Amino acid sequence: MENPGAQVETAVEHCLEVAASWLAWDGRPTVSEDGERIYTPHKAVRRIADHLVDHLAEVEALLAGAPTEPDRWHASLVTVDADWARFTELDLDEARQRLRRLGRTFALRLAAAGPGEWDVPRGDNWSLLEIADHLTGIRWYADQVGVLPR
Repeated sequence: MENPGAQVETAVEHCLEVAASWLAWDGRPTVSEDGERIYTPHKAVRRIADHLVDHLAEVEALLAGAPTEPDRWHASLVTVDADWARFTELDLDEARQRLRRLGRTFALRLAAAGPGEWDVPRGDNWSLLEIADHLTGIRWYADQVGVLPR
């Protein structure tokens, strides 16, 4: 079986491909497909990174046999002032650096844990395989802003 972390790296690449169009962002937020939240390029990048950090920390705790950190993120419910900033070439480059490193770290962590750990039941928590499958959903954040026309 291929390392399930590889699919997370693929999801990160999808997000970055979409984000490459955000240099054309006109400052207007998009409404999420469920109609409950708004997204800007910076908010999407923040949520992708936060989601990766959250589940990377969860995997570490599960493998260490330690309790996971309770979820207290404000997540997509809030749009912070920094989310409204213009999205520049430098922002895109920083997002590429940050998100690729996080995706790769997740994949490397699963590789280090090994296939014998990927589908082990984790009590009330998801298995590592289920976490990786869930993380492919980070595409959703990028897709809420979408590919913007030049």
